[in-house]
Amino acid sequence: MNVRRCAAVLAAVAVIGAATPAAADSSPSPEPSKALPSALYGDGDPQYDGVWRQSLALLAQDAAGVKPPKAAVDWLAGQQCADGSFAPYRADTSRDCDAKTPVDTNQTAAAVQALAALGGHDEVTGKAVGWLKSIQNKDGGWGYTAGGPSDANSTSVVIGALAAAGDKPAEVTKGGKSPYDALLKLALPCEGDGAGAFAFQPDKKGKLIANADATAAGVLGLLGKGLVVEPAAKGTQDTAELTCEKAGGPEQAAVNGAAYLRDELAEDGHLVSALGGSEQPDHGNTADAVVALAALGATEPAKKSLAWLEKNAAGWAEQTGPAAYAQLILAAHATGADPRAFGGVDLVKRLAATGPAAEQEKAEAAASDAESGSGSGFGVWWYVGVCLIAGIGIGFLISGRRKRQQP
Repeated sequence: MNVRRCAAVLAAVAVIGAATPAAADSSPSPEPSKALPSALYGDGDPQYDGVWRQSLALLAQDAAGVKPPKAAVDWLAGQQCADGSFAPYRADTSRDCDAKTPVDTNQTAAAVQALAALGGHDEVTGKAVGWLKSIQNKDGGWGYTAGGPSDANSTSVVIGALAAAGDKPAEVTKGGKSPYDALLKLALPCEGDGAGAFAFQPDKKGKLIANADATAAGVLGLLGKGLVVEPAAKGTQDTAELTCEKAGGPEQAAVNGAAYLRDELAEDGHLVSALGGSEQPDHGNTADAVVALAALGATEPAKKSLAWLEKNAAGWAEQTGPAAYAQLILAAHATGADPRAFGGVDLVKRLAATGPAAEQEKAEAAASDAESGSGSGFGVWWYVGVCLIAGIGIGFLISGRRKRQQP
């Protein structure tokens, strides 16, 4: 999830840069206003991830049965460009998007998923899906930016957007190729290192190298699922049946990928950082893997890793911010766990504290002020300020996905 977007950013710089010179450098950096929008989740610089983290926050709240504040939803919808695409952050939406506006597939697809889940934004999501279809690559997939080489993460998040908007991903084709064809080309065979996994992209020599987060994305994509996976009433896939076999189609390739994730998680219950030589636990990738396993009904390994996250991820989420809280909520939701009692932490409450106060909380605070005779509304805004300060972290881009671009 957060890993997917950052890996794609780096791919755009390192791989796509040759095809689209200085796409990230020549465009003026979005200039966040000194006071970021009160409707935005998190206090970190939204230049690279504003729409992405907002979308995840809204999806997580909706999955947890919480109605997100209207201001937060309106802010997200208002970030759309006239052609339907989304950039990570537009500080001044009164200015039209132009060729230098850094729009991308990941922000756009995530926004579609969030707004479709909440309902009432068919015009916005329809335009966004139209833009995504217009830039589909000839291999059937998508890269992070328009015209960039297809990667597993971007292709999968777009599949989720198509499904959320009511399209059948297998029928969205370019040159006779569907998104599933693009993902299957990134699947490793069942022999050798990384058996059954997915690569983010082929390396410079065309070799496929296993990438855990790309694998989690590939599993969800080939199953036609988005960022939110509904919990199964009971396990529909015995873990013993997660056996890597020659993929005859999307479903078997998804099983192969899940088998790879299960084996990678087996020893410690978590994945490790993709940074060279690092053995640090990777909380974000582990949460992604939990969702992917749950999507196939592999509940035993999914719950084992969720238990590890319950014991170890609270500090990481507090430092990282709203997208991390959202990832953990979505992992808990996919396995049928309670995100309000996540290792003693109420993830839903903590996520809400990084964004605008809910209308009910505002009303309660105002009522409290009235009773105390203050009449100034200071209590409401003090509460909002505390909520925003609570969300300060080290930054979504830096802490999340930068380390995953290791094709």
